Amino acid sequence: MAPLILLLLWLIAGPAHAAEPATLDLGYNQMYNLEFGEAHKTFEAYNRLRPDDPLGPVSNAAAYLFAEFDRLRVLQTEFFTQDDNFKPSKKLYPDPAVGKAFFGEMTKAEALAVKALTAQPKQTNALFAMIMIYGLRSDYDALIDKRLFSAFSAMKKSRTYANQLLAIDPTYYDAYMAVGVENYMLSLKPAPIRWIMQLSGAETDKIKGVTQLRFTMEKGHYLQPFARLLMAVASLRDHNVNVAKEILSSLAKQFPRNHLYAEELARLK
Repeated sequence: MAPLILLLLWLIAGPAHAAEPATLDLGYNQMYNLEFGEAHKTFEAYNRLRPDDPLGPVSNAAAYLFAEFDRLRVLQTEFFTQDDNFKPSKKLYPDPAVGKAFFGEMTKAEALAVKALTAQPKQTNALFAMIMIYGLRSDYDALIDKRLFSAFSAMKKSRTYANQLLAIDPTYYDAYMAVGVENYMLSLKPAPIRWIMQLSGAETDKIKGVTQLRFTMEKGHYLQPFARLLMAVASLRDHNVNVAKEILSSLAKQFPRNHLYAEELARLK
């Protein structure tokens, strides 16, 4: 891509943190718009520009996972339900080739992040990459493999890295996603399960979780659209249908090729 076009995309995207090439922003926009082939090409281009940055491969891993979510209709099945415990609803058959590619990118990202953190323990890109790595692993374990205890372990690690990053930079609003997801999701479990999880160090405060998700929804960057989706789900579960409609409507306008938002809006009318 010509330097002038890159500069224009950079000015339009306006990232919230340290200067990043616009390819990451473009890739996430493509991913949320379900343009997965284009997203992979964009993230691979970023990898060539920044081969030492773990955000490249972990973002590509996210695109593989979201593609599987879309193919298997995981978000519709697991999130937009009246089951407050998020129980696995059916056996899924993930694509082995996609799984191999997903975990391959995760391995690359983790190696780069560990190397960066060994040299500079407060490197924010590397810390955020570790948040993403364990967050994605938790999502895969919980929503595709149905290995809930493994998912819980990965979720805790993601939150630990999020707390480290937020201690360095409280304005890194994407990091609040990891803490918010843990609090909100686990708050929906029955009281005995919450108690056991709390003994093992989990956070299960629903109000705190919603507050943290709102930080990412309102001020986040790469994870902002996903935080908005989760806030729509939270609103539906609290019977705030109008709020959910407003969020889904804005997402549908921003990402017109993402059928999930339009489908859920139609269901709510």
